[in-house]
Amino acid sequence: MSTEVRVPTLGESVTEATVATWFKQPGDAVAVDEMLCELETDKVTVEVPSPVAGTLSEIVAAEGETVGVDALLAQIAAGDAAPAPKAEAPAAAPAPAAAPAAAARTDVENAPSANKLMAENNLSNVAGTGKDGRVMKEDVLNALAAPAPAAPAAPRAPVAANQAAREERVKMTRLRQTIAKRLKDSQNTAAMLTTYNEVDMTAVMDLRNEYKDLFLKKHGVKLGFMSFFTKACIHALNEVPEVNAEIDGTDVVYKNYVNMGIAAGTPTGLVVPVINDADQMSFADIEKAIAEKGARARDGKLSMAEMQGGTFTISNGGVYGSLMSSPILNPPQSGILGMHKIQDRPMAINGQVVIRPMMYLALSYDHRIVDGKGAVTFLVRVKEALEDPRRLLMDL
Repeated sequence: MSTEVRVPTLGESVTEATVATWFKQPGDAVAVDEMLCELETDKVTVEVPSPVAGTLSEIVAAEGETVGVDALLAQIAAGDAAPAPKAEAPAAAPAPAAAPAAAARTDVENAPSANKLMAENNLSNVAGTGKDGRVMKEDVLNALAAPAPAAPAAPRAPVAANQAAREERVKMTRLRQTIAKRLKDSQNTAAMLTTYNEVDMTAVMDLRNEYKDLFLKKHGVKLGFMSFFTKACIHALNEVPEVNAEIDGTDVVYKNYVNMGIAAGTPTGLVVPVINDADQMSFADIEKAIAEKGARARDGKLSMAEMQGGTFTISNGGVYGSLMSSPILNPPQSGILGMHKIQDRPMAINGQVVIRPMMYLALSYDHRIVDGKGAVTFLVRVKEALEDPRRLLMDL
């Protein structure tokens, strides 16, 4: 008796995945809930456990193969004995009649109205639906109504023979392909603009140093900078709600809540876990949520639900040493704040030159919904809240 292992439900709007890694091979014994393979979707990585104990008798979907929901992945035989591996069937020879059939179609006369339309619109190679592949007028009209194909990617520049051998070609993961597509779609769709400011981090650093030990002792989590920035952004979003809104057709949808996306780098690419109702959370709750979701992101354990529904995003390039950058919007959101490296710089304070820990801030926003005044006001409010955190307490 054998048990089928099939692709599980992958999440909302996800219909296919790529088999990334098999942890077991045919003939290996498996236990109940032992991981058999890992599937990679365009958003998350899904582990497939064994539904029963037995022996992996056959792998149906090999590594690198694309599979749909409920597709057969493998077979597990009951007991410990492993069946002999199946011999691969020889490739079927191509049907000899295919070429003559294709050639015969070249003698078929298309409908005169179809030929006229093709000539007028400079069309060729229209697929015919008439008898023997004859092109009809309706076929040409359908071809004209079809969307134009995307422009092909520019070919690679020629590579010297002695260098080609030192290149390595690796297929992009589904996650990386999705990141590339979403970022390019964001640039093509939104009227994206970035405005900058800088913030003196002295007050936040002093406050953090003063209370970090008590904070850790009481709440069991370290007090970092992200909770201050999250609170400062929520404070600013209350004053400039269009930065927390999105465009839906010809409507603007204002959100009376803040689901904060926190961009996190992982070995497989950038993901953005979402902290729901962050505007209702305390500093400790925010720090716990960031720590928990960050760990899940690095381990590839985030679910689809944990990366959906964000209304605003914070990206911290400063952890990698970035001094200045322009973050790209995370559609359909209308704003993203970029944090950067804290660096000591000479500043003029009350007529005196002093050294202060400074950070550049960047707000990228969709100019279709957010005006320059709103964007600048948002950044100024974030700056004020960080340079004097008492404003957060007093809601000023």
